[in-house]
Amino acid sequence: YAECDVLVVGGGPAGLLAALAASRSGARVMVVETDARWGGFVLDRDVKVGGYDGRDWASRAVAELEGAPETTLLNRTTAFGYYDHNFVGLIERRTDHLPSNERKGPRQRLWKVRAKEIILATGAIERPLVFPNNDRPGVMLASAGETYAHRYGAAPGRRVLIATNNNSAYECALSLQSAGVDIVAITDGRAHPAGPAVERALGAGLALLPGMTVTDVRGASGLRGAELHALDERGGAIAGKRMFIDCDCVLVSGGWSPAVHLFSQSGGKLRFDAELQAFVPEVSVQKERSVGAAAGVFSLQQALAGAAAAGVAAARGAGFTPPSADVPEADDAPLGAVRALWRTNVKPLGRPGAKAWLDFQNDVTTSDVKLAIDESFRSVEHVKRYTTLGMASDQGKTSNVNAIGVMEEYLAKPMGEVGTTKFRPPYEPVTMGAFAGRRVRGNLSPRRKLPAFLSHQKLGAVFEDYGSWSRPAFYARAGESETEAVRREAAHVRSAVGLFDGSPLGKIEVAGPDAAEFLDRIYANAMKSLKPGRCRYGLMLSETGTIIDDGVLACMGEGRYLVGTTSGHASMVAEMLQEWLQCEWVDFDVVTQDVTTSWAVMTVTGPRACEVLAKLETDIDFSKQAFAHMDCREGMLEGVPARVQRVSYTGEISFEISVPWGYGAALWELLLDLGKDEGVAPFGVEALMVLRTEKGFLHVGADTDGMTLPQDVGFDRLIATRKADFVGKRSLMRPEGLRKDRRQFVGLEAIDGAAPLPIGAHLLPSGAEPPCASEGWVTSSVWSPSLNRPVALGLVARGRERMGEEATVWDLGEKRRVRIVAPCSYDPKGERLDV
Repeated sequence: YAECDVLVVGGGPAGLLAALAASRSGARVMVVETDARWGGFVLDRDVKVGGYDGRDWASRAVAELEGAPETTLLNRTTAFGYYDHNFVGLIERRTDHLPSNERKGPRQRLWKVRAKEIILATGAIERPLVFPNNDRPGVMLASAGETYAHRYGAAPGRRVLIATNNNSAYECALSLQSAGVDIVAITDGRAHPAGPAVERALGAGLALLPGMTVTDVRGASGLRGAELHALDERGGAIAGKRMFIDCDCVLVSGGWSPAVHLFSQSGGKLRFDAELQAFVPEVSVQKERSVGAAAGVFSLQQALAGAAAAGVAAARGAGFTPPSADVPEADDAPLGAVRALWRTNVKPLGRPGAKAWLDFQNDVTTSDVKLAIDESFRSVEHVKRYTTLGMASDQGKTSNVNAIGVMEEYLAKPMGEVGTTKFRPPYEPVTMGAFAGRRVRGNLSPRRKLPAFLSHQKLGAVFEDYGSWSRPAFYARAGESETEAVRREAAHVRSAVGLFDGSPLGKIEVAGPDAAEFLDRIYANAMKSLKPGRCRYGLMLSETGTIIDDGVLACMGEGRYLVGTTSGHASMVAEMLQEWLQCEWVDFDVVTQDVTTSWAVMTVTGPRACEVLAKLETDIDFSKQAFAHMDCREGMLEGVPARVQRVSYTGEISFEISVPWGYGAALWELLLDLGKDEGVAPFGVEALMVLRTEKGFLHVGADTDGMTLPQDVGFDRLIATRKADFVGKRSLMRPEGLRKDRRQFVGLEAIDGAAPLPIGAHLLPSGAEPPCASEGWVTSSVWSPSLNRPVALGLVARGRERMGEEATVWDLGEKRRVRIVAPCSYDPKGERLDV
C-alpha cells in the first residue's frame, strides 16, 4: 500500500520531466515504468534533450529523482488499473528477470496506490499496416526494429523495407541507417509526404516511394520480397503501378494510438483526432493529467513543455508551491498528418484469397469483421465479441483502432461515431499469485487461535481447522485412538462435567431504541417479546427463505441484545445486519458491533456443572433455582466482567461463561483446577457433535443445504402463527415451499448393524435400485456412547409423516436398513436439563 501526492505513470522523457517538476516542490512523488530501463523511446532513437544524448539526459533525470527524499522510483512496474478516487493498481516484477538460481523472495509485488494527483505519461502504441499475409515472419513494427537495433544490437534484417503512412518511420529509417542497417526503400501511402524527417531521409540518400504501400509479401522459409502497389485516394489499386522489391524484412508503421487505457478506466472521455487518425483524451473526470504521446502530442519539444506544466500543476493541486519548471531544448520531429490507411484494398497478384490480419493473437482478419457486419452486428462491442477481436492477452493494443477503421469503411460512419470498446483493467495480464500474495497455503486466511491455545496443547489437544479457527477436535491420551477419545469425552460429559472452549462462537451486540423491532425482522421466530435476562433460540433466513444460520439471542437489558451465531457465520451475519440497517431499514435507531474476538467463552456442561461453578468468586448465583435454563446474567467473576448464559447444545445442564478475551486462558485454567473433585475434563468439537446428534440438535450447514426452509426443520407452526414481517417470509409462501414432499429433518435409526451410517448415504424409494431418484440423505451420523448404538440425522422426503417406516440407504454400492424416527434419540423429554 502506498499514498503519494503525485503519481507519474510512465518513465519516458515526458514522465521524467513531469516527475522532476513535481518533486522539486517537496511533494511525495511516485514514478512507475513498465520497462526495466528509464527513458522510453529515447533508448531506441538518437535524439538530443537539453544538450545531452537522450539516454544521458534520462539517466541524469533519474539520478536527481533518486536523490529526492520524497520520491519513489519503480521500474519493471506496470500500472494495470485506474479506479475511483485516484486509486491505482501496480504490479512490480521483482525477480522475473533474474536467473532461476538467483531468485529469492516474491516473484511479483502488488501495489495499491492512492494519489492526490496523477500524471499519465503512458506513451503511444504503434499500429501495424493491414495487408494480405501481414502475419508472415519478417514483418514487424518499425519501433520493434529500432528496439532490436539500439537496445539489443541486433539488426532486424539485412535488407529492410519500411512501409508507413506517417513521419515517424522516417526517423526510424535514419536511426537504423546510422546503426548500419541497409534500408532498401521507404514506401509511404501518402502521395506527398513532407516534414523535417522526410527531408533528412532524402538528404541521407534513402529511396522514397510516395503513394505506394505493401500489398503482399513473398517467401516460404523466410521473407524474400514484398509486392508494392500505388494507391488511389480510397486505398485501391492504380492499374499498372505494381512493383516487387527484394528484402528480408518489412518494418511497418500504420500510425500511433495514444495509450489511453488508464485514462479511459478513470472515466475520461475520448475524441477522435482526424489529423493523427487516433483517439486522444478529451475530458478528465478524476484528478489526472495526460502528457506527451499519451495526450496525442508527438512533438518531443511540445511534449516536454506540456509535461513540465503538468508536473507543476499536479504539485500545486496536491497543496505544494513548486518552482517554475525549465523545459529543455529537444530535437523535434512532428508526426505530421497521418493517412487513414486501415487496410490495403488491393488483391495480391495470383493470390486473391490471401488474408489480411487485424488481430495476430486471435487470428481475426478483415473478412471476419466484414462477416460480422454482414450478420447485422453494428456495435463495436458486438463485433468484438462475434470475432474475438482484441480479446487475447494484448487486449487489442495493436489491432483495435485498425479494426474500428475497417468498420468505418464498411458501415460508412465516421470513426468517432463507431467509437471504441470499453477499456477495462487489467492493462496487461496480472498473475493470480500477485493478487493472492501471502494468502496461500497456511496463509490463505488467518489461522485463528483460541485464547487458551497453549493450555489446550498441554492437555494433548489434537487441533483441526473448523472454518478459520484452529480448534481441539479431541484430547488424546496414550494408546487411545481418535474414536476412543471422542466416545470417552462424550460419555464423561453425560456422567460428570466437561469443559469446552466455545470462544469462536459469533457474538454480535445490537443496541438501540429500535433493536427489538430490528431483530424481530431478522429472525424467523418472534423476538420482540423476549424479556431482559432471557435467551431464545432462533433461525435466520435469506431473502429466498432458506436457513443461513441459527443461534441464541440474549436480551441483556432494555434495548440491549447479544446475537449468537455459529462460529463459521459470525462475519457473514455481522455484515448482513449492517446491510439491512444501511440499505433497507435506514430509519432504525440501532447500532451493531461484532464482538466475537472481544469475549472468550468457556462452556461448563454436565450433571455436576453447578457444583463446579459454585466455587467461583462471583456475584452471579449459579444455583439451578436462581439461574433457570435459557436465562442470561451479567456480573463480576473472579474480579473481571462476565456474561453467562444457561443454554445447552449437549442436552445437559450447561453454562456459557464469557469473559474479556485476554482472560480466557486464565478462566480455562481456573475451571480445570476448581473442578478436580467433580472430575471436570476437557472435550473437543467431535465429542460436541456426538452429544448434539444424540439430542437431535440442528447443525446449520451439515443438516441443512441451500434449499432447506424453516418448515423443513420443524419451525412450520411458529412461522404460521407469526403475523409480523421478517426476512424471507414472503418466499416461504411460494409453491416450492408449500410442497408436501419436501425433505424434512428427521432421525435415522440403523436396524441392521452396529456401524454408524455413512454420511451422505441416499435413501432409496421403496423397491428401487440405483440409479434412481433420491428420497433424501444422511446428514449427521455418530456412535452414541450413551445409547450404545449408532444414531443419525437426515433430510427425508415427507419425513415427519413417515415416522416408524423402514427404508434403505445406499452409499458406494453398500446398502443399509434404517428406521425413520424423531431427531432426538437421547432424553427426548429434556429431563437432563433439570429445568
